[in-house]
Amino acid sequence: MTNSRIAAIDVGNDSLKGMFGKMDAEVNIPNVIARDVEDRPIIGIEELDTQDPLDGIHIRVHSPALKDNNAIYRVGNLATKSNNSTELDPGSSKSEEDQTLVMLFASIALDAARHESDFKKNNNVIEANYTLGTGLPLREVKEGKDVGYRSRLLGSVHQVEFLVTPRYQGIKVNIKFDEVKVYPEGFAAFINLVMDNNSNIINKDLIDKRILIQDIGGLSTDIAVIKDRKVDDDKAQGFNLGVSESLELIREEIRSKHGIELDSRRDVVEIITKKNDRNHIMVKGSRTSVHDIVDRIMLELAKKQYRHLRNMWQKNSQTEICYFIGGGSSVLKEYIKTLNNNLDGYNIDFFEDEKESIWMMANAYYKLIADFSRKTQKQQAPKEEQKLAKTK
Repeated sequence: MTNSRIAAIDVGNDSLKGMFGKMDAEVNIPNVIARDVEDRPIIGIEELDTQDPLDGIHIRVHSPALKDNNAIYRVGNLATKSNNSTELDPGSSKSEEDQTLVMLFASIALDAARHESDFKKNNNVIEANYTLGTGLPLREVKEGKDVGYRSRLLGSVHQVEFLVTPRYQGIKVNIKFDEVKVYPEGFAAFINLVMDNNSNIINKDLIDKRILIQDIGGLSTDIAVIKDRKVDDDKAQGFNLGVSESLELIREEIRSKHGIELDSRRDVVEIITKKNDRNHIMVKGSRTSVHDIVDRIMLELAKKQYRHLRNMWQKNSQTEICYFIGGGSSVLKEYIKTLNNNLDGYNIDFFEDEKESIWMMANAYYKLIADFSRKTQKQQAPKEEQKLAKTK
């Protein structure tokens, strides 16, 4: 464990959020990949190393955990520029998709390359050991898919080879996990609300309340029921309802009505959430409103999300508050608030700090895996002392 670097990674539908080490590094990569060839053409190869690696992730991934092994990918920003880019589809399981693992391995390899002095390096091969905290939707954990996901990561070496990537071209990273913890996303959100990075309770008013946490993601929505400081597994529910399908509808309507091709769902999110010129696009150099398209589609989704809230509250009548979290909540916040004010008036809350809401899962995984790592090191310390005493 002593040479094992901490990685806390939330592979969200919109983007991967990762925190590493002693919170000394973080990464945010759009969850988009595209199959590619080994020698991708670039202009000005001599200027490659002046660019940001995050804008040019081009890798070969070798892992027994993948269905499609040894494939070459563009990842993140670079993939959004490809005609064959893929994003996770509604109805798919995060734990069973190669894309989830490709994103996970790519982010860890980037961190290892940036912090290569923490690991052994022979020639251009970095031997990287990590202790990983990550999570899956409640629905998948209740179906037992976390067990298979964890076992595919443990006990194998996963190699990422950087091909035409700024600064890291030619470097290979062998990733080995010393431990993998897969947390249910709803429980992780509760931990983030009540615990700081040193496992101290920071929200005493909340810790013994009965609360709902509605996590709206890209592909799914999880509603965790928190009672007696833990998730009530029987009452917690997951739904195949996220914002991705609605974002695709908006993207399609903008294309058909205005002839504008947006690269990815993330472009749609930026149009909806940007502070200046919100819900506007440029058409032939003219600022054009897409408010009508966005409002109609987002309001319809907000109504569906609100129905889930109403049904869950009726089944858990002693609930005191519901927190809305996740990237989807940031997009739907104003629509859900308006519905609630006009209808039932439940005690609901959102995180006004958009980054806090979007990074909540990664923060929670970091708190949980860092606490696990500290406890493990404490347990190992006496054993190491005993070994030293025997050798003397």
